[in-house]
Amino acid sequence: MSDTLGGQVQRTAAEVYEEFFLPALFLEWAPRVADAVRLSPGQTVLDVACGTGALTREAAKRVEPGGSVTGLDCNEAMLAVASGKAPKIEWRLGQAESLPFADHAFDAVVSQFGLMFFGDRITAIKEMWRVLRPGGRLGVAVWGALDDTPGYAAMARLLQRLFGDRIANELRAPFVLGDPETLRLLFMQSGLPQVEIHTLDGTARFPSIESWVRTDVKGWTLADLIDEAHYALLLQEAETELRPYVLDSGTVAFRSPAHIATASKS
Repeated sequence: MSDTLGGQVQRTAAEVYEEFFLPALFLEWAPRVADAVRLSPGQTVLDVACGTGALTREAAKRVEPGGSVTGLDCNEAMLAVASGKAPKIEWRLGQAESLPFADHAFDAVVSQFGLMFFGDRITAIKEMWRVLRPGGRLGVAVWGALDDTPGYAAMARLLQRLFGDRIANELRAPFVLGDPETLRLLFMQSGLPQVEIHTLDGTARFPSIESWVRTDVKGWTLADLIDEAHYALLLQEAETELRPYVLDSGTVAFRSPAHIATASKS
């Protein structure tokens, strides 16, 4: 996916991300990742590629009283929105491949839907493992396969038909680690042979097709690639192409599985 923009977004897109992507896709997964690493009061936690803080805020609730959570992201716009939502949490600008923390600094390290976009995934996993204390837990969530996520598979086909590879590949990028064995191999190459991978079902939900299209374009890297004329064309075509995912209520829902990889440090 060298022809993608690496998952980076601008300030207005970060605000759209917080308002629309979180309830549509991410909020249901934050408790699941927190459960996977067994967060409890008093722990110190690092959330890598925290975005606007869906998982970070969930972790902060779990470690009270006496615990602390740090959210790290390489995107200043995301962190600005995150800080506005939860000013008492420590938010840090930084790269997953070079974490600005000492060895064994955290009781738990988590990362939700960021690993797919890291420039050097193996180095990033090694860094997360480095800052985890012995006895601590690592938990990393990635999206399942695109073919198992029917709404986004249909959206990718629509983008391909209308605009070609460059734009369609932006939407395919989040699903590149969707094969569990590919994910397992990545952790093994990072020196973590005992990783456990659990695949869980989720549901993507949007108020309407228009909301779905607006979220994917305005809250994602596509905002820089699709102008207003093309956006209008996409919306018009989506009303027909994506109709199978509209419920009787007029809302949109479709299966959206993810893998959660966990490991305990001895």
